[in-house]
Amino acid sequence: MVKNLNSKLILGTVQFGLDYGINNTNGQVSLESSHQILQHAFNQGIQILDTAEAYGNAHSVIGTFHEKNPDKIFEIITKLPHQFNSNISDKVISYLNDLKVTKLHALLFHSFLSYKENINYFDALIQLKKADKIKYVGVSVYTNKEIEDVLLNDDVDIIQLPFNLFDNICQRGTILEKAKSKGKIIHTRSAFLQGLFFKDINSKNKIAQNLKEELLEILKISNKNQISTAQLALNYCLQQTLIDNVLIGVDSLKQLEQNIESVKHSIDAALIDQINKIKVEDVQLLNPSLWN
Repeated sequence: MVKNLNSKLILGTVQFGLDYGINNTNGQVSLESSHQILQHAFNQGIQILDTAEAYGNAHSVIGTFHEKNPDKIFEIITKLPHQFNSNISDKVISYLNDLKVTKLHALLFHSFLSYKENINYFDALIQLKKADKIKYVGVSVYTNKEIEDVLLNDDVDIIQLPFNLFDNICQRGTILEKAKSKGKIIHTRSAFLQGLFFKDINSKNKIAQNLKEELLEILKISNKNQISTAQLALNYCLQQTLIDNVLIGVDSLKQLEQNIESVKHSIDAALIDQINKIKVEDVQLLNPSLWN
């Protein structure tokens, strides 16, 4: 029986179109492997995919899967590029054609900057919602300050933000509560902080070294409670009542199978409290877009 929490997962597809991730040693996932991953995800109750125009050929990978598997059609969240000049309605039609779907679950601005620079497109987005081409409109953000700004716009349905063992309730709790009070749908990403949690603590990676003390704390909690880092990281996010969906990316079928297995092992409230007490002072270390 598929655990209900599987349906709270969103499968990210950046690895289908790009070589991506600090701990990715496999490179871009092949078309055949991508389709195997999608097949297994659907069969395990994962209903939503996260993609973007910027993710190489990820749209076409999903589209060819849908063509071959018309009984396994995912809900799709995709994102507008950071900069675009073409008509937004034309873009959405091209996305639908590429993805082989009739409606987008959500269309997101890929960054807060893109949202601010293109906010005049909201009338067109509202028209696309009325035309039943998209269900929700959203923004992908990094900072709490950006979230505060987005909360001023009642037409934003979804806020996608980083959330994980380090970028945790200590960092995000208050703003998440505020967002939910305004009826926003909360999607989180970076559950594994791009694989940083799986780095050797003695790695020469600069980010791993700067967060070595916090990584050691996670290792200590994992070892003491006999729970893997993946189980800890995934369930910490999935068990948050303020979070509607949790985005994960994988670079192999085996990795997806391991993640789904991890979801079966819930963590107790005492463990969540321990993680909530971890506080990373330099929040810039939690933003992969600032990593060199």
